Amino acid sequence: MDNNINNIKTDWRQNCRPSTRKLIQLYSALLHNAHLRGFIDGEIYQGKAKYACVPGFNCYSCPGAVGACPLGALQNALAATGHRAGWYMMGILLLFGTVLGRTICGWLCPLGLIQELLHKVPTFKIKKSRVTRLLSYLKYVFLAYFVIAIPLWYGFKHDMPMPGFCKYICPAGTLEGAIGLLSNPGNNELFGMLGIFFTRKFVILIIILLTCMFCYRSFCRFICPLGAIYGLFNRFCLVGVKVDTDKCNGCGNCVRNCGMDVKHVGDHECIHCAGCMSVCPQKAISLKAGTVTLKAAADTFDEEEQKKRRSKGRTAWGIALAVLCFALIWFNFLDPAVLKAQQTGTTETAAPAAAQNEENEENKEERPEVSEIPVGFEPGQQLEDFTITCLDGSTFTLSETRGKVTFINLWATYCTPCVKELPHFDAFYRQHGDDVAMLAVHSSIVTDEPESYLADKGYSIPFALDTEDDMVWGIVNGSSTIPQTIVLDRDGVVIYNRKGSITPEVLEALYEQASSGYQAANGGQASSGDNASSGGQASSGNQAPNGGQVPTGNNASSDDQVSSANLIPTDELGIPDGIEIIDPETAAGKGEGAYIVLVTDENGTPVPGVKVQFCSDAECMLGETGAAGTAQFDQAAGAYTVHIQESPEGYAADSTEYKAPSTPGTTTIVLRTDASKKASEGASEETSAEAEADAPR
Repeated sequence: MDNNINNIKTDWRQNCRPSTRKLIQLYSALLHNAHLRGFIDGEIYQGKAKYACVPGFNCYSCPGAVGACPLGALQNALAATGHRAGWYMMGILLLFGTVLGRTICGWLCPLGLIQELLHKVPTFKIKKSRVTRLLSYLKYVFLAYFVIAIPLWYGFKHDMPMPGFCKYICPAGTLEGAIGLLSNPGNNELFGMLGIFFTRKFVILIIILLTCMFCYRSFCRFICPLGAIYGLFNRFCLVGVKVDTDKCNGCGNCVRNCGMDVKHVGDHECIHCAGCMSVCPQKAISLKAGTVTLKAAADTFDEEEQKKRRSKGRTAWGIALAVLCFALIWFNFLDPAVLKAQQTGTTETAAPAAAQNEENEENKEERPEVSEIPVGFEPGQQLEDFTITCLDGSTFTLSETRGKVTFINLWATYCTPCVKELPHFDAFYRQHGDDVAMLAVHSSIVTDEPESYLADKGYSIPFALDTEDDMVWGIVNGSSTIPQTIVLDRDGVVIYNRKGSITPEVLEALYEQASSGYQAANGGQASSGDNASSGGQASSGNQAPNGGQVPTGNNASSDDQVSSANLIPTDELGIPDGIEIIDPETAAGKGEGAYIVLVTDENGTPVPGVKVQFCSDAECMLGETGAAGTAQFDQAAGAYTVHIQESPEGYAADSTEYKAPSTPGTTTIVLRTDASKKASEGASEETSAEAEADAPR
């Protein structure tokens, strides 16, 4: 009885113990995504290692990814063919292909591991057949159209990056990049950027994951363009499954028992998993690296040789674990990019700027001292001063822009929305001349040299490249999600800091907002506000990312008329527990300052009948916009948020949380109509959350 129990325990351990291949797959997945703190911080790794391609299919925009995806890098290289030859990508694919071929698919690819684990779910299984073998050629169609044709077309025709496969299909981008970023609570604002492209890709992801449960490695077999590329090298790759023709009797067990659509061992569909070794009665199959046998049937070697091989195996695993430990420590604690992110922060106060507009000095006593405004990147704060050397050799010092409305744009050559909006910024800069200051700062991650890309564009905007010494992105709270625009009023106070594309209309509105706020501080009629909403696209590094809408500018005007807020019944609004509800008329009796919420449509027409919440940490005021599209809330200066609780019929819902100015002023919100929302979603091209679509690879 005891012997039977012991035998059962032994069999259970043998059955449940992971194979060497599974351990290597797990090891590879962890090494591909060694930046574990990215899952905690909700940011992708942007260190120098990101310039190197990893061999497996792993999204650049995954928060843990420490390298670039070779498929995404290939698409970006093809899109940049007009500026430079993609020698690096040609070399790296040749290297991976000739050394490993599709051994990468079977042993190193994180997405391959996910597919195999899903196939273990107990469901009925679809067996391979002539139909599946025919479908296996479909991945070459995906390779030709989405990976090669689309990037080349957009690169030559439109001079912009367009990674077609990443943008329209890639399940790794959706699972690892988009969901990996969206799952972090610190990235809640990304939900407002999701659009039709993300919805489509999410549906594609679900279909692929479900298919993998019923059909072995369905993505790998029928869709994966990277596997199609590696398959071209299978016949002569150094590492792979080899057949001893002297021993093989042609029984066909290897082909019949393989889950892939192979016609013979080692053809373009073979992933070199070596699973066929166990079913070969002649022991004719082995996994080799050149002439060195890495794995063979158990009884191929004598006992002495097996001991030596076990000893070498333990040594190899020891070295591999040491490498993994070093990678985890480096990418989470020691990498300069990580240290830079840790050092980035804000200080409590800033010294007043040396350069001040004369009109500012004359009216200085009528507005808050600049030195009293806290330093930071949020609206109502002033940015830390910085000096950066531009690409043309000139210098840009933030404090020297006082007296002008200042625009700072974060962009990159690999970001499609960034490239699209640069002409808008340039036209705006030319139009307003000396009344505005502008700076476009390229990401520290460089795929195409910005100087080369900008050489024939004729832009007047000062361009600069962020470096570890400049740290401009850290000062303005830049991230892997771009484009991002920061607007400062004439006193250097932030009125706007948002991710997402900006239209010419929003640029003008922000300019008017910054100017009216400055005039109000000098006895004018208006006060600055922030955080309006408008349609825009964003990208991650990423990647991301696919058709999202983001909050953009605010367009308050000094001529806006103000009407008192109309009280809304509290039972029509969802107010969190512990929040006190007061009505505007009660607050008005306190003699406090006036906060104005102005709601307009995309044409600037006031929208009445909008139910608005105006909340502090302890209480919420409830109001409704009148005929002028405004609601007034009389409160002392402080930290407040504005929420659109209910939009009138015909207008799209808006769940964005807007921040009111730190002092009484105007918060302008732009509502879109249902029709314009659908149109913009259909026309949008990228979603910031899916950074993988436009991130460098």
